Amino acid sequence: MISGKQRSELKKMAQELKATVMIGKEEVTPAVIAAIDDYLAAHELVKVQIQEGALLDPKETANEIAEELGAEFVQAIGRKFVLYRQAADPDKRKIILL
Repeated sequence: MISGKQRSELKKMAQELKATVMIGKEEVTPAVIAAIDDYLAAHELVKVQIQEGALLDPKETANEIAEELGAEFVQAIGRKFVLYRQAADPDKRKIILL
């Protein structure tokens, strides 16, 4: 569980990110979950965009995906949301939260 201060730090970092995973009309598929999982493993922080054709609530979707992947929900703005998951290997951690 991340603290409010840590969440604030992650929000600042996320402002610089572009959405790297898109959720389309087919909504949350195993391929989308795998893409988010891979990106989190490599970068720890991911921004996801829900495209116009998908009828999903960003916050609800983000929380469901976060629970499934063992990640933390950071924020949802409009049709985008941000997830964070600390790398399991301490040597591969790119984000250090205080």
